[in-house]
This record gives sequence, structure tokens and C-alpha cells, in this order.
Amino acid sequence: MISVHRSEDRYRGGEPDAGIETRHALSFGSFYDPDNLRFGPILACNEECLAPGAGFDEHPHSHTEIVTWVVEGELTHRDSTGRSTVVRAGDLAHLSAAAGVRHVERNDGDTPLTFLQMWLAPLESGGTPSYTVTPGLADPAASYALPASGAVLHVRRLTEGERTALPDAARLYVHVVRGRVALDGEELRPGDAARAVGAEGLEAVAVEGAGAAELLVWELAG
Repeated sequence: MISVHRSEDRYRGGEPDAGIETRHALSFGSFYDPDNLRFGPILACNEECLAPGAGFDEHPHSHTEIVTWVVEGELTHRDSTGRSTVVRAGDLAHLSAAAGVRHVERNDGDTPLTFLQMWLAPLESGGTPSYTVTPGLADPAASYALPASGAVLHVRRLTEGERTALPDAARLYVHVVRGRVALDGEELRPGDAARAVGAEGLEAVAVEGAGAAELLVWELAG
């Protein structure tokens, strides 16, 4: 079973007057949809756009695995463990909130910042917070394992007309970052997502004439 969720149907949040624009794919904060609470371990998939100088002041997290993919710009991260980093386009950041951590996320640059942030539930609660950055995932078929949530994130970059097989898994969550992608008879544009349950033999194709495509594919154990 595959369901397609369009970018324009995402719930608009954030604080536009403060330079923060957010689009939520699942129930989040004041947006509550009892039929759209989570997908497997995925609790949130937020598209964030921060104007220069804008950001999220220090706030807490716990018992959540937070994966951030920077699309353009630079994201400044600081947290209560003493870490301070700048995450750039093509970098993947992973914050394991564990028993509890506080952090700040800001656009300290002079150009707009766009990133995708995905929250996943851990298989076990507690533990020690950690934060890692995997820079420049340049491989066209790179992946990042997240065993704490029984998940693997695949980064797929396709030239026009190029095809890629998607993993057979209990669940798949596919998000198109750029370009246009054909999947199971549907065309997905930037910001669109597809959720698949028990699907096998799926293939994604970068649509001709739409330029290169980039998609993030979550392979979920349950």
C-alpha cells in the first residue's frame, strides 16, 4: 500500500514574523490529526526555512532521535553537552536526545537556510545524549544507519531518466528534496512524500526534463 502526501497539503507552522517558516508532514505542536500521528517510528518530518539571523532558542528534547538534512545554507547548532557545530548543505546531523538535552538551532549566515528535520522514536528510552555530523554525503547512493530506531536513511541522487531500486522493507518513507520523481505511477515534486507499507520491487525514476533529483528514503523495520 502506497499513499502520496503533497507539499501543499502540509500544515504551515513556525513564526513567519520571526523569519521561521515550517511545513509539517505529521501531527506536530498545535496541529493535531488523529489519523496522522506517526509513520512507524517517524514522529515528525518538518521542512524548515530560516531567514538570516532567525532560529530556535534553547529548548529541550528527550527520548527522540533527531536527524537533520541541510538543503541549502548553514545551520548553527549548540547544545547543553557543550557541542557547537555548523552543518552545511549535504551534511547530515544526528542528535540522540536520550534522557534529555537542550539545544539551539540558528541561521547565523547571511543567506536563507532550508533544512529537513525528521524525528524518530527510539526502540529504548534513556541513555546519554550524543550529537554527530556526517559531512558531505557525496555518494549518489549514500546511507546512514540509525539502529536506535530500527531505521536506515538512504540518500539517492539521480540524473534525468535515471532509475533506482528502493529497498524492500516493512515500511518506506520517501521525501523528494529536489527535482521530480516518478514512483508507482505517481509523480512527486519537491516537498512531496510517499509512504509505503509492505511494498516490494519499488523503483523511483527521475523525470526527464526536470533536472537532477534528490530524494531521502527511510527504510523502516516496523
